[in-house]
Amino acid sequence: MKVEKAEKRTFETFFSSDVQFNGIYPMEVRQHARRHWTPLNVAEKTAEFLAAEKNKRILDIGSGVGKFCLAAAHYKPAVHYTGVEQRSSLIEYAEIAKKKLGLFSVSFIHGNFTQLDFRDYDHFYFYNSFFENLVESDKIDDSIAHDPGLYHYYTSYLYRELIKMPAGTKVVTYCSWNDEIPPGYQLKATSLKHLLKFWIKR
Repeated sequence: MKVEKAEKRTFETFFSSDVQFNGIYPMEVRQHARRHWTPLNVAEKTAEFLAAEKNKRILDIGSGVGKFCLAAAHYKPAVHYTGVEQRSSLIEYAEIAKKKLGLFSVSFIHGNFTQLDFRDYDHFYFYNSFFENLVESDKIDDSIAHDPGLYHYYTSYLYRELIKMPAGTKVVTYCSWNDEIPPGYQLKATSLKHLLKFWIKR
């Protein structure tokens, strides 16, 4: 019993602060946390909105090391979270963190989000993963192609896919210019000085 309590305290400690959570990852990953990984308070607010109903399927577009999916699964475990990420090394870090945390309502896909069928998902989270194509200093590494044209291509692609989604589809954007949000999506609320926005298709 003492061992079980100790393990529980350790698990909860990971979610006590971003510093504690980011400690799951090695230093070369942690150095990108402030700019690229979703803060815990953002994950919690987003999960409250996207996972208000059970058994929904939520896609994180550009999931990095999986922090949003893992944190959201902790706060709202009754749905399934999928993260898609182009960098295989980040997928590996995400899988290691998932195993360490013991969160099983999460899966990760190594690939480009344009290869997915959006109809397999109900709601979407987007922490402007396209932006590193525009700002040289925002790049995580050089393992994938970067080009301003890709920003516009990916943004347009996501815009077109969201148009096809049915009424009731929810999207949460964080630090986005909202170029990817088509007409028909109503802004329901904002938070964190309007950096975090909650949308639903009418």
